[in-house]
Amino acid sequence: MASGPRSAAEEAVDSKPMELSARAGLIAYGIIHVLVGWLALLMGWGESVPASPDLSGALRTVAMQPFGKIVLWLIAAGLMALAIWQAGEAIWGSPDGPEVARTRAIRGAKALVYGAIGVSAGRFALGAGSASGEEPEEAASGAMTVPAGRFVVGIVGLFIIGVGVSHIIKGVKKSFLEEMATSAMSPAVRRSATLMGRVGYVAKGIAVGVVGGLLTYTTVTFDPQEQGLDGALQAVLVQPWGRYLLSGLAVGFMAFGLFAILQSRYRRM
Repeated sequence: MASGPRSAAEEAVDSKPMELSARAGLIAYGIIHVLVGWLALLMGWGESVPASPDLSGALRTVAMQPFGKIVLWLIAAGLMALAIWQAGEAIWGSPDGPEVARTRAIRGAKALVYGAIGVSAGRFALGAGSASGEEPEEAASGAMTVPAGRFVVGIVGLFIIGVGVSHIIKGVKKSFLEEMATSAMSPAVRRSATLMGRVGYVAKGIAVGVVGGLLTYTTVTFDPQEQGLDGALQAVLVQPWGRYLLSGLAVGFMAFGLFAILQSRYRRM
């Protein structure tokens, strides 16, 4: 009896409508990264920034556009579909073998990330978006006040650093191409995908690593000043040649976004 509902759920996740919706989610994921990169570039060169260069800022930028709420609902729907598809891959699509637990954990974590961004997009569409730049500091401060909170925050920071390192390695080794139907690409498209993927993953990995570093530093100083991606990019900006370093990361985020949009066409599903 248990196989019936499971089979139906597996078929729903593997259906053509779900695949098309998940591919639309990759486009939405890419657009968000392009916007984050654009906002970071504006901040780096002292231009007027309509919102902070992070997830909330990207969603707020969309919300301020004509038909912004409609676009936010489309982004939310696409990302939720992508999260469901990724969760299905974690449950039913992971190959047997010694790496099955690791593969399921990675796919499950991706599903949570896509779902969380989708929920955030829905909140902004409803006009309930959070104030940018406040929640990470408050969360870190609150966690530090509970028993073992300092230890937990440190572990989370180290985990985030690990995620950043894994992004850099993925970019350097070009292992992201394993997820794509490269045989269907023309030589020019494959070169473009490789370049955007390498630049994008390395830049995002550096930014994520700085986020984790700031969070870990909080456990030493007890001073959660600027956390999250916005805080990480601000930390880069104040360094020597920070404007140029930040510009490099911004271009990398935009490259990652364009790669995700291209991936929506060639991702193996």
